[in-house]
Amino acid sequence: MQARRGVVARLDDAFFVLAGLASVYLAYLTLREGIAPGWPMLLVILFWVMVAYLVLPRLHRILSRVYVPDYFIGRTRTADGILGDPVNLAAMGSPAQVHHAMQSAGWTRADELTLRSGWRIVTTTLTRRSYPRAPVSPLFLFRRRQDFAYQQEVDGSPSQRHHVRFWKCPDDWLLPGGVAVDWLAAGTYDRSVGLSLFTLQITHKIGADVDVERDHIVSTLDRASPEATVRVLPDFFTGYHSRNGGGDLIQTDGDLPIIDLRSVPAPADADGSSPDSARISRPPQIVVGALITLVRGLTYLGLAWIALLPGALGSGTDADAAAVITAAVLGVAALADLGLAIATFFGRNWARILLCALSVFSVASVFVERIAANVTGPLHEGLMPLATSVLVLLALSSDAAREYVPRHRPAHDVSRV
Repeated sequence: MQARRGVVARLDDAFFVLAGLASVYLAYLTLREGIAPGWPMLLVILFWVMVAYLVLPRLHRILSRVYVPDYFIGRTRTADGILGDPVNLAAMGSPAQVHHAMQSAGWTRADELTLRSGWRIVTTTLTRRSYPRAPVSPLFLFRRRQDFAYQQEVDGSPSQRHHVRFWKCPDDWLLPGGVAVDWLAAGTYDRSVGLSLFTLQITHKIGADVDVERDHIVSTLDRASPEATVRVLPDFFTGYHSRNGGGDLIQTDGDLPIIDLRSVPAPADADGSSPDSARISRPPQIVVGALITLVRGLTYLGLAWIALLPGALGSGTDADAAAVITAAVLGVAALADLGLAIATFFGRNWARILLCALSVFSVASVFVERIAANVTGPLHEGLMPLATSVLVLLALSSDAAREYVPRHRPAHDVSRV
């Protein structure tokens, strides 16, 4: 069983790297398609989207596994593995006490980032409408995303807000120096919306002086909960000037306030829950990978039906035979895609692995065919099939996809992968 896990892990590592290389290849071909007069020039925009949201994030993720330390250094990581916002606050207390204290201090718990909440923050930002529960992007500490986040909207605009992310510390874990705390947090101020310096993605830009935001969080909690006490670990981190995961300048004096909320009375049900804040078990990457495969399968099914229409591939006995063969091949491909899409969506790891392998084969086939035929021009009609294979590979080789285990199946159960 352990050997099987090791094989799957090595396959996943290979798929992760190959997906990065495939995304670079797809972006290159897309740019070649777009360097032409007329409507193909629109593909240049698609090229930017691919580079910003597919190529650079995956390349950063691959490289960060090599050069970013994998131990606590007082910095969070972005989903792409880049060093993110600094950890600038610690807390003691139960989850109920933390939630009650934050809400009493005028903070609103942020919704989880889903397709629905992500689209809502885009529309409310563009229309300058209020969204007090707007989600925050995931940052990682202890190899996991924040447990929850709180925010305060400024002037009714989701593009400007105070916000702080919280992580529960592992059991028996100590800060450097031997100090025990229950929670670590990273508080920053979103000042505007702009482009990330490192990935060119659209993101929030934060205020450089993160100590101001840290002190704002502490002061609001101190005023709202007189029972709370605060002590500061001076020069806990070396004071520094740096950049966060979006490329924004940050500066801090390195002090770490620890706010003790253990004496704060809190209702037993003060869990900070909200309609959209419960953590979803199925990551977006699984949904995207399964959905693309499902659509591709339905497309193959439609093409198979078209091939069987009278005269679709010409007339005569040979044409009829070709139509049947073509329809049969497309039908098998359609059924395979539909079955794998459904199995992947419901967390069957064997289906995810198989889809990744088929995607690698598809991309490699295009690459080898073009090299063997000495073709250097654009793909034209072959670009879309290649793109679907690359997108499926990127989605299903991601960390979130490979770590997904349905709630009804124990994480250690590999007998049904």
